[in-house]
Amino acid sequence: MNRATFLLIAILAATALAQTGGQAGAPQAASSPNPLSTEARQMYTGVKNNLLKMAEKMPEEHYAFKATAEIRTFGQLIGHVADSQARTCSAVMGEMKSLNASSKTSKADLVAALKESFSLCDQAFEALTDAKATEMISMGQRQSTRLGALVRTVSHSNEEYGYMAVYMRLKGVVPPSSEGR
Repeated sequence: MNRATFLLIAILAATALAQTGGQAGAPQAASSPNPLSTEARQMYTGVKNNLLKMAEKMPEEHYAFKATAEIRTFGQLIGHVADSQARTCSAVMGEMKSLNASSKTSKADLVAALKESFSLCDQAFEALTDAKATEMISMGQRQSTRLGALVRTVSHSNEEYGYMAVYMRLKGVVPPSSEGR
């Protein structure tokens, strides 16, 4: 089972458990009218904050750094995340937008592209309701639910954050999610 499918199942199970109060006979907590989309938005907000802080915190001279010759530079990973998010979130909103961030090399241009991709995703997550979550959309040559597409974006962005955190550590920079520890 791939990570995105597992994550979607976990969200659904957690929501079902929350709606039953966590156990039989337990009082129900006040819940959102859109628990699935609210929870997905909360996960998105966490990775958004970490990635923006990371992109801004990494010194410009390290944007060209890569741990080995075969992999992307830190800057290329930022561009990849921006392009991937823009593609998915714009598709969820009914259009296909490309930022071409992978072709950028300067920190300023890459941070701007990342912010633009988050603007697109902000719109997609804000428009998502539980009623719309299961609507099918076209993702290139395949179909996906709106929720599935957005959860995969969160999962992918978290994976890339993890890779970039290693790059930061190798350069002696503490990743945002580890600050204050």
